[in-house]
Amino acid sequence: MIRVSGLRKAYGSLVAVDDVSFEIEPGETFGLLGPNGAGKTTTMLMLVGALRPDSGQIHINGAVDPTRADVRQQIGIAPQSLALYGELTGEENLAFFGQLYGLSGDALRRRVDQCLEFAGLADRRRHRVKTYSGGMQRRLNLACGLVHEPRVLLLDEPTVGVDPQSRSHLFDSIEQLKREGRTIIYTTHYMEEAQRLCNRVAIMDHGRILALDTVEELIRQHGGRSVVTAELERPPADPSSLPGKLEGTSLRFETHAPLEDVGRLAQTGLRFTTLHVDRADLESVFLTLTGRRLRD
Repeated sequence: MIRVSGLRKAYGSLVAVDDVSFEIEPGETFGLLGPNGAGKTTTMLMLVGALRPDSGQIHINGAVDPTRADVRQQIGIAPQSLALYGELTGEENLAFFGQLYGLSGDALRRRVDQCLEFAGLADRRRHRVKTYSGGMQRRLNLACGLVHEPRVLLLDEPTVGVDPQSRSHLFDSIEQLKREGRTIIYTTHYMEEAQRLCNRVAIMDHGRILALDTVEELIRQHGGRSVVTAELERPPADPSSLPGKLEGTSLRFETHAPLEDVGRLAQTGLRFTTLHVDRADLESVFLTLTGRRLRD
């Protein structure tokens, strides 16, 4: 469905995207993660033809030029900066974007109605968008990218600044789109979103892809060890047999296989009053690969 090879974009001496390559299968949700300035949005803008790469190729469903009208028709985008007209109502915004993609008459009215229901905004359809909350605007922003029923959907930080209810609605909406077989490219700063929604994830920094794989494999390769902390009923006769440091009856150790190690300890007769496992996750992978230094 999508193949990107050797993509590069520079602004003078600043290389925003540097030799980026990846492939996305039909129906896949592909996460693009990175700190501020990593090159995510520049990559997205090249994918939709809003920016021309200095070098490299983008193939979308076999076509090599995303600026072609027939290719653009297959792509929807919900940009991080809201692409909405505040003086227009919700249904007027949807109708405007639908007309840009050639919809008219009954087909346009049907899609406007469907998208308002999808966004949970049917009861606010005739209200001006400037009166909407931030979460409502984010939901409408997504709906506008879907009005022409694209096969490929690009979501650039779709949940920035929204309330928990709107975020939950957006998650449910994206999972519905996944079930429908849409191909989705998803950029976010929220690691739990990518871990929940994405089949595979690419982590970018300084314009380059540092790692690309399933979430589970990225955690296995780069997440580091899990930390087990436990309170014991009583210390063992030989504390040196334990896999970590014992202070009184408090045990703490790091491991790549926490469940197996805890099981082996239990088989020796050791009894726990409390047990807690902090497992590696996508956030630990992200910080391992991109560092902990602040990016302002």
